[in-house]
Amino acid sequence: MTDKERNKAMSYTDNNNTEPELVQNFRVISPGRMVAKRFFKSKLSIAGLIMIIFVFIFSFVGPLIIDATWGYKETQVFKIERNTDMVTVAQFTGPDGRTYDYYDKSQTVIIFKAPPSAEHWLGTDTSGFDIFTRLMYGGRISLVISFIVIFLETLVGIILGGLAGYFGKWVDQLIMRIVDVFACLPYLPILLVLSAAISSIETIPAEHRIYYLMAFITLMGWTGVARIVRGQILMLREQEYMMAATTTGISSIHKIFRHLIPNTMPQLIVSATLGLGGVILYESTLSYLGLGVPFPRAAWGSMIALADPSRGQEILAYYPNMWVPAGILIVVTVLGFSFIGDGLRDAFDPRMKR
Repeated sequence: MTDKERNKAMSYTDNNNTEPELVQNFRVISPGRMVAKRFFKSKLSIAGLIMIIFVFIFSFVGPLIIDATWGYKETQVFKIERNTDMVTVAQFTGPDGRTYDYYDKSQTVIIFKAPPSAEHWLGTDTSGFDIFTRLMYGGRISLVISFIVIFLETLVGIILGGLAGYFGKWVDQLIMRIVDVFACLPYLPILLVLSAAISSIETIPAEHRIYYLMAFITLMGWTGVARIVRGQILMLREQEYMMAATTTGISSIHKIFRHLIPNTMPQLIVSATLGLGGVILYESTLSYLGLGVPFPRAAWGSMIALADPSRGQEILAYYPNMWVPAGILIVVTVLGFSFIGDGLRDAFDPRMKR
């Protein structure tokens, strides 16, 4: 037996001619590595991670490549055509000092509803914008909105849920009754009413509506995080390490945010990951109804709205390149975040045997 095999095998030691003692070699794995090992064992988790990486590269790296190569950005696609009719007339002085007339018989034409081609991979839409480029910028807006909203929801939920779970009594009763009130409200109808009210106010610029949209979604969505944090803190505050922290004389705020909240982070990470897909769906729904990201900004929901049957059947029937890709990207993004959230939930659960 070689030294390598001997190190891997179980060894026996004999102390003072007594019975051999069984010694087993093992390696301690950190909790982080254990979670990562469980996460990457799941094929759905890996598939979701690949989906989200693809969406991020498509949305944030793709526009840089497109802008450097074709220079489209979020502008309309133009081309120059020659006509027999005179379009512009100008006069200029030549080198010989005489005045000459210049006749320009060209005009700029916007390419509407162009079919997919080598120049425009998905064609152009009803406003002359390149669809492939707008999909990239639409992904940027949807992802940025979802991450900002989830961050704000988590922040508000941590603060209110932490206070309710630690102090209890009237503080818990007050905060949880507020949570119950918000939980009873119909989420989507309230968002539709608030967004329509903001859209009707002429003093608010159209480009600022997106900030009100994020605020409304945050206002309606923080209650789930608050309940998770409260439930975890009610369980953790009676642990022995919290009794030891109390004997040191630290303040309640330090005990909440330095000792209790960090122990709720696994549940918060799972909740935030699963919530990202829901925020994207709400943003897409509002944009589809014309209450979200305003034109000419790109959004996946507003791109799907081109196929709205109330506006006619032409786009829905004859131009699937205008709305099908946006729908596919929404499905891929929401599924990707759902798969990652499920994988993290299973990975953080020590009872899972996978």
